[in-house]
Amino acid sequence: MTTVEAAGTPATAVTAPVLEVRDLSVSFTTEGGTVSAVDRVNLDLASGEIVGMVGESGCGKSVTAMSIAGLLPDSARTTGSVRLRGTELVGARESVLRRVRGKEIAYIFQEPMTSLNPVLTVGRQIGEVLQVHERMSRRAARARAVELLALVGIPSPAARVDNYPHQLSGGMRQRVMIAMAVACGPKVLVADEPTTALDVTVQAGILQVLRDMRDRLGTTILIITHDLGVIADIADRVLVMYAGRVAEQAPVTDLFAHPRHRYTAGLLSASPTPGRHAGTDRLSEIPGLVPVLSTQPDACTFADRCPAVDERCREAAPPLEPVRPPGTTAATTDHLAACWHPCPTPRTQPEETSP
Repeated sequence: MTTVEAAGTPATAVTAPVLEVRDLSVSFTTEGGTVSAVDRVNLDLASGEIVGMVGESGCGKSVTAMSIAGLLPDSARTTGSVRLRGTELVGARESVLRRVRGKEIAYIFQEPMTSLNPVLTVGRQIGEVLQVHERMSRRAARARAVELLALVGIPSPAARVDNYPHQLSGGMRQRVMIAMAVACGPKVLVADEPTTALDVTVQAGILQVLRDMRDRLGTTILIITHDLGVIADIADRVLVMYAGRVAEQAPVTDLFAHPRHRYTAGLLSASPTPGRHAGTDRLSEIPGLVPVLSTQPDACTFADRCPAVDERCREAAPPLEPVRPPGTTAATTDHLAACWHPCPTPRTQPEETSP
């Protein structure tokens, strides 16, 4: 399998969504004016599904994820709807959100060294979640913390439960974060860059832990990453974000085989693939710069960087709607793109070269 080649795992059968996001928008009030970080995002997460979210830094991935459980600062203004099994979270009382955070929706944050409390043992931090949400005694919570550390693959969990974060490696700290996140059996797990700065062996172990959580607990996972290889390896479905908007959404195999948005095609072409960039060939790049988010024009935000741009692109924002697969006459409802001029043909993958 190439670096960005889809693994080909069948997507999870779609059932009633556990989480429904409708027209979610987030803006921030700054000294320089209002910044529109997320613009009318729609997303459904089905039970047991792993959904990937990709895009350049600053495109709104983390803000979207944090807004789901109301974790943004007071300077953020959130509109739209986020419903967890029918319960509206946007505008909900803080007491409601406290019950949801950690219990129904849990987070694995980007950097475990800064997310974990350096003056408390990892067992104490995992146990605190159980004491708050499950009303366990400290002794029972500690025993359960040992079980959770074993569940995520930490060796000698009975000894490691009394370690402080600085006594653990980066990969082990990330596993502690996962143990804390799944302690109460959440319905939705948001993993924000869970493999950043980890070597490939540790990365593979972390992804396997996430798969196990899905398989054992039926957890729905939203994974945010810049690494297309991670998405190809673990995700069932992918959302590609650009400048605060969803540019494309598709099953993982379809997206890698037939990207329809010009930005998605650019991301895939810019990814290293064995055999495709041999010799003196350089990696492809997307020209231009990401637009400033202080204004969200009623136009395609990718227009200034798109090779197929025309006047229509600069005059109206394309809707996110079903696109017709190459070689067919009917659009498919599970592959959506916000593009006036979708890529007309499948992206061809070159043959791999022998080592």
